[in-house]
Amino acid sequence: MSRREELAANLDATRARIAAACVAAGRPADDVALVAVTKTWPATDVRILAELGVRDVGENRDQEARDKHASCADLDLRWHFVGQLQRNKVSSVATYADVVHSVDRVPLVAALGRAARSRDRALVALVQVSLDTEAAGRGGVRPDAVGALADAVAGTDGLTLGGVMAVAPLGGDPDEAFGRLEVVAAELRRAHPDAAMVSAGMTDDLEAAVRHGATHVRVGTALLGRRSAPVG
Repeated sequence: MSRREELAANLDATRARIAAACVAAGRPADDVALVAVTKTWPATDVRILAELGVRDVGENRDQEARDKHASCADLDLRWHFVGQLQRNKVSSVATYADVVHSVDRVPLVAALGRAARSRDRALVALVQVSLDTEAAGRGGVRPDAVGALADAVAGTDGLTLGGVMAVAPLGGDPDEAFGRLEVVAAELRRAHPDAAMVSAGMTDDLEAAVRHGATHVRVGTALLGRRSAPVG
């Protein structure tokens, strides 16, 4: 099987899972967008996925994302930065990302806004919500701090508040975790009605995320296979 055939089969299977999850949740099949997370995979895979109709591509390492974006600059793609973002990477990320999923502190909001304005770009920013019950988790701001951080994003020139993002806790129940995210997202929309994006769910838990209102699922392994050696 060629790489194109492999990716086409994986993409069909992933889209079928998303469609089935939408039906089970009583939602239209086009309610949920697929973000293909191509971390550690080459730009040639991004090109194949684009040929197969994928338009949203996610990366979580700045240098790899920057290099792939440059290699695929001729493609009509929307680039999502989905990894933890350090302030020293903000200027770089602002050159190529269309959506930043991992905004989790006010100083980062200010830096991202400055970087976007300096490049005359408008970035969509999602507030990353921590769904961990332990102090050490997978990043994000506590649910009771989402409102203040969202207000900061909404009030920053160069940024548009898109909504929320979260990762299910390791070893936890994704249904329970994404149920809590659903409440947080609803509260955010009451204050910011246009902030309707809910980025949640990956290969192993996308069905649970769709049940609880995800609008974007970030899928890597189911599309591309187990991770290869890092690029670059």
